[in-house]
Amino acid sequence: MKHFSLLVVILFTLFQSKAQNTGVFSGIIIDKQLQKPIQGAVVKLVQLEKSVITDSAGKFQFNQIKSGYYSFIFSALGYSTQSKFNVTIASGNENTMVIELESTVQELTAVTVNSTNRNKSAKAATLETPLSVQRLTSEEIKANPGGNFDISRVIQALPGVGGSSSTAGFRNDIIIRGGAPNENVFYLDGIEIPVINHFATQGSAGGPTGILNVSFIEEVKLSSSAFDARFDNTLSSVFEFKQKRGNSNRVQGNIRLSGTELATTFDGPIGKSGKTTFLASARRSYLQLLFKAIDLPIRPNYWDFQYKISHQLSKKTTLTLLGVGAIDEFNFAAPKEATPEKLYVLNSNPSIQQWNYTIGASVRHQLTNGYWNLAISRNAFNNQLEKFENNLGPIRGNKTLALKSTEVENKLRFDVNQTFNGFKLSYGLVAQLVSFNNNTNQLISNAIVDNNNNIIQPAVIYNFNSNIQFARMGAFTQVGKRFWDNRLGISAGIRFDQNTFTQTGMNPLKTLSPRVAASYVITDKITFNASIGTYFKMLPYTALGYRNNNNELVNKNTDYTRSTHYVAGFEYLPSSATRFTLEGFYKQYNNVPVSVRNGISLSNQGADFNVLGNEAVNTTGKGKAYGFEFFAQQKLTQRFYGVLSYTWFVSKYTNANNTYTSSSWDNRHLLSAVIGYKMKRNWEIGLKFRYQGGVPYTPYDLITSRQNYLALGTGIPNYNNINTQRLNAFNSSDIRIDKKWYYKRFTLDLFVDITNWYLAKSPAQASYTFQRNATNTGFLTTDGQPIQNNGSNAIPFLLSNNDANVTPTIGFIIEF
Repeated sequence: MKHFSLLVVILFTLFQSKAQNTGVFSGIIIDKQLQKPIQGAVVKLVQLEKSVITDSAGKFQFNQIKSGYYSFIFSALGYSTQSKFNVTIASGNENTMVIELESTVQELTAVTVNSTNRNKSAKAATLETPLSVQRLTSEEIKANPGGNFDISRVIQALPGVGGSSSTAGFRNDIIIRGGAPNENVFYLDGIEIPVINHFATQGSAGGPTGILNVSFIEEVKLSSSAFDARFDNTLSSVFEFKQKRGNSNRVQGNIRLSGTELATTFDGPIGKSGKTTFLASARRSYLQLLFKAIDLPIRPNYWDFQYKISHQLSKKTTLTLLGVGAIDEFNFAAPKEATPEKLYVLNSNPSIQQWNYTIGASVRHQLTNGYWNLAISRNAFNNQLEKFENNLGPIRGNKTLALKSTEVENKLRFDVNQTFNGFKLSYGLVAQLVSFNNNTNQLISNAIVDNNNNIIQPAVIYNFNSNIQFARMGAFTQVGKRFWDNRLGISAGIRFDQNTFTQTGMNPLKTLSPRVAASYVITDKITFNASIGTYFKMLPYTALGYRNNNNELVNKNTDYTRSTHYVAGFEYLPSSATRFTLEGFYKQYNNVPVSVRNGISLSNQGADFNVLGNEAVNTTGKGKAYGFEFFAQQKLTQRFYGVLSYTWFVSKYTNANNTYTSSSWDNRHLLSAVIGYKMKRNWEIGLKFRYQGGVPYTPYDLITSRQNYLALGTGIPNYNNINTQRLNAFNSSDIRIDKKWYYKRFTLDLFVDITNWYLAKSPAQASYTFQRNATNTGFLTTDGQPIQNNGSNAIPFLLSNNDANVTPTIGFIIEF
């Protein structure tokens, strides 16, 4: 930290010279449906009352703009007007955007109802997804207090989005309206990215920090219902990450350095024609140094990489290449000062070695009345876990977990998007070739012995090697149109999915998933929206590839999990920068996987550093989640911006007894608020507050926990009483302060970001362990003798796990 502080002082001194500080804003305006450039569109810079007109290629550019934050209005004859707020103009990077305008099919006869021609900047909905949708710009992500430039963490301020309360924000497990963490899918420029977090939980999602570079992102769209039929294998949400294009005028970049990471990003043209541009980035973690400084016994370390290349093959055809990947290492180190808390962390978690990547290529070709898109991609995920009775040693004891697993998907997707007489039509096909292998040797529970050391129950051990390959395929169509002078919008879609692995996988009727959405414009500012849809998700590959000790694939007879959503609500847009929504929702689940071994729903798991689904299951479970949510958003027009959301919901699943029980994500209450203020002299302050109701948890089975603790390092839950107890509610607040200096060729942003600045306690279930001696070098026993392997003479102890954790981060960003 001394070297870091010295570097900040040097940079601050270096850039104090007076210099011209102007920037450039450029971009291209295209028809959203046809993907064609719009010539003659008008771009207005609101604060300076300056305007430019797009050329024949749809391009525009503003030069010599004084650095700061501005609003722009984009308009064209026959298109809905759109605004962009909080657009940063800096002397370092040229800000370039792709603006998509939606055509107005016809003018409204009623002057008071002008929904299709009004400024829709705050509006996030579309004809296909008229509700349960939110959008975030790159500036909103970057400035989010406590977000640490992590998209997965930033979106937890949106309505209906929760995290795993037991970790109080430590992980990025995304819980949408009470659904499980693995019910979401992620698309980057139309290509699916299965893994978006470092140290991901295989079979689920989440992890401590995100992989995607926020400098690449132009916009994030979250749909938590009414999904377009083109998206498959989702039950709760679809995330669409739209990346910006590289600058076609010059090479530029930025460097971000903080106490936890170093990230670099470059973009610019390839060649002199301007037809080819690139984006490239690399990031290096310094978490291991932070954890060493605060004497934590874990040492997480990661790298991630990302690139995008765009090439215009012709006026109508564009080629895009993209890739994202990560390397993760999670090891252990002896703490300087041993405490029961540190020693528990040391032996309750496995060491992790992971790598993953997604690479893809897509070709988009314009048609007379639309466009087609062809995408080819490959993603791979390699996961290695290892755990010993004593992870650090020097005598490590028996190995209790050894897992080596790899997932590979090769995907082909083709879709056509067209407009006919006001009808919006899309249809397409998708095909995948899946390869999965898994080598597992895992101790589930020790052998149980009596007082004479006779085995009365043998040990439970998973030991198998599995390698499977199969194909997945699907087809979809979606059609929509506006009626009654554009007051009523209706969109309907249907898709089916198949696979060659499960016993009923080739029956398309098993996954036939219809959906319909409607919106009705009550006034120019108020719209009523509703949707009904059924969605399917295949079991995780960890479950499909599981073999019992007789080498049998016991989960081939499972079904796709099904979720049916019923949603209705209102949207109120009092201005182009202000938005309110109120929605009620009901989600019904069928064919939910339930563990054969312990009889609990897999939807109650997935927010840890192990593996989800690596066991025998049956798909007989059910679930339901219902509630309502309120959302208010004010875009930055002067100096203030803010977001407020509140969600009340109930989430339940059935277990082996077929009775509904509160799920592990049943917070009941989610409240979040984010406010920001742009002050004079380029200072900015942001504040975030979050409240989550307490989640249920399962008490420990005291007998089996005692018998297995020395081998497993953790207690064993009593699944006969699953989620019968509940944690206290959780609240915290994050604060962020930025100060920017603009120079002739550089911009310097110095920031301080403090997570949980008022030291709120983080409620979590107490950890089962044995009481240690005063020096923490061993365990106390009831008879003064060495501790028995079965823990019979140990003294059980519940270790409190609700300390207040604060994470201060100081760093800077240089744009050049």
